[in-house]
Amino acid sequence: MTAQSPAATRVLVTGATGFLGRQVLRALMAHPRARPVAACRNPARLPADFPGEVRSGDLLDAGYRRRVVRDVDVVCHTGTWGAFWGHADAERTHFLEPALDLLEQSRRAGVRRFLLASTVAVAAPSRDGSPVDDFAPPAPTGFWPHADRLIELDRRMEQTAGRDGTGMVTLRLGHFVGAGNTLGLVPALVPRLRTRLVPWLAGGRGRLALTADTDLGEGVALAALADGLEPYESFNICGPEFPTMREVVGFLAAETGLPAPRFSVSYGAGYAFGRLMEALHPVLPGSSPFLTRSLVRVAEDRYCPTDYAERKLGYVPKKDWRTAVRESLDELRPRGFPWPRLAQRV
Repeated sequence: MTAQSPAATRVLVTGATGFLGRQVLRALMAHPRARPVAACRNPARLPADFPGEVRSGDLLDAGYRRRVVRDVDVVCHTGTWGAFWGHADAERTHFLEPALDLLEQSRRAGVRRFLLASTVAVAAPSRDGSPVDDFAPPAPTGFWPHADRLIELDRRMEQTAGRDGTGMVTLRLGHFVGAGNTLGLVPALVPRLRTRLVPWLAGGRGRLALTADTDLGEGVALAALADGLEPYESFNICGPEFPTMREVVGFLAAETGLPAPRFSVSYGAGYAFGRLMEALHPVLPGSSPFLTRSLVRVAEDRYCPTDYAERKLGYVPKKDWRTAVRESLDELRPRGFPWPRLAQRV
């Protein structure tokens, strides 16, 4: 670990034992200006080499939310409950309401900056191949409660930015790839390829905004520590390339020996089938629907350049998506590529 400076910035990381939180802790540990503080339910799951302060508790506890933000400069809210489909009530009670209160408690405690780990999928896809701007208007889905609640929280952040001196930063993160990620595109796709029922969507031409584990951590850390930000900021945090769905699925098939899709359907047909699978899920086997409309949403064409993040934060993504995907496959292979739940447990 790099030695900390006397005036180090105290950065609280919620969800510090999760895939994203662990990456953020590691990135902050390498920055001499940072003094990371880990907020989590189970400290035993923290990285073994984490030497910093630990504030254990549950973000569903209002008292903990008041206490955990005291005496810190920055809050990185990476501890979000989420699901790839449905669960509207849980998204409100386990994600939105606690997050809104954490935001308010941060402001009252004098936190200088509040960061939200969001997703590039909150914005509409690129219909004509043009870039999706860092500040592109959010596009509520009406069918994916998690994305819609992220949009609701982002709006509150924009409305209150700068109030009592608390700046707001929304990080539109690319789709996570890397070892340790159990709720994402790669863990969801591989077991579905085994069924030979997965089609290309729009011929597989859509570009995917993938972000590798270490780039995710570095992007969040840089946003926590950057100087000269506006009261409200929004940044695309994506990888160095935007491979097409055909490239990614072709790579998965080659690495696993599973078949690539043999036919193609339109995005509209994908959404219709996803809606049907969600409706039939209660009477079909499995922990999650075969296809959800959120999976179609993230598969649509998105080119989300990171020029603004490079200019304001110094963010330059480095890790090749193939390396990150291969590391994820290497971790999942001994377990037989299990069919993942598309929702965290309540």
